[in-house]
Amino acid sequence: MRGQQDKRRSRISRRARRGLVAVLAGGAVAAGSVIAVFGTAGPASASTATAPVDGAKVVCTSEKPGLAPRLSQDIARALHGRAGTSALAFYDRGTRTTCEFRSGTAFDSASVVKVTVLCALLRQAEEARRTLTPQEVRWATDMITKSDNNATTALWRELGPAGIQRFLGLAGMWHTVPGARGAWGLTQITAGDQLKLMQLLTEPNPGAQAVLSPSSRAYVLDLMRRVVPGQRWGVPAGAPPVVTTHVKNGWLPRAANGWRVHSVGVFTGGGHDYGMAVLSHGNRTMEYGVGTVEAAARVIHRDLQAAASGG
Repeated sequence: MRGQQDKRRSRISRRARRGLVAVLAGGAVAAGSVIAVFGTAGPASASTATAPVDGAKVVCTSEKPGLAPRLSQDIARALHGRAGTSALAFYDRGTRTTCEFRSGTAFDSASVVKVTVLCALLRQAEEARRTLTPQEVRWATDMITKSDNNATTALWRELGPAGIQRFLGLAGMWHTVPGARGAWGLTQITAGDQLKLMQLLTEPNPGAQAVLSPSSRAYVLDLMRRVVPGQRWGVPAGAPPVVTTHVKNGWLPRAANGWRVHSVGVFTGGGHDYGMAVLSHGNRTMEYGVGTVEAAARVIHRDLQAAASGG
């Protein structure tokens, strides 16, 4: 497989700058709510809007006047009529906006699970009070920036089921189920859980409740920032040039449900702090799946930029 405020945002950005077909699982999960990911309910001024698409609904909530209906309608238009099944989860901290579409639907992870693998490795190293070994650094770098499968398999075996599951529990990724018998690409994921992971990487989680240290989060973001050019499709499509883009993609064809094509990412710097996860399967080709993912991403980026400029 070849994926607070301005001070806090700029700190994250500075630290981030420093600091083929793979494997193969089943299972479904109950639908979750992306809106709950922020952890606290919005004030009375927050508005919620929905838009139907292909038997489901896009649900957006925002404190920015007019943004929730605009996003929900535009996401629904972007996904309407696309073959296969897609799911989406999105947040923007600046406007306290969230959107979800089938965010609890389960998909085979393909390579987007590699971010989870790296986070589990870093958590394990933190608990052991050690740094990554030179070999682990090489594996981690190849796994994220090049989507190297052999490196992923090596780290998956090193962590073992307990290491992966421990991180998932700490991160609150309750609907993620590791692939059986080493089949990390068949880990069951949801857009909601992937968004939790993206938020974890960009939001301080200090003290006794810390899941990952600031240096570990910056390390993950830095590798996602350095993904090779050929794998920077997906959610970066349409992103404003002022943001720093951190992305990881996954793609996997199987006999059932065709191509899985996923993209997750966060966008920081330039006054921005938002992230999204777009998952899909049932695509007849990889290119078709990329088109579905990018159609949704483009309208999100566009609507956020319009809201920021008062449009």
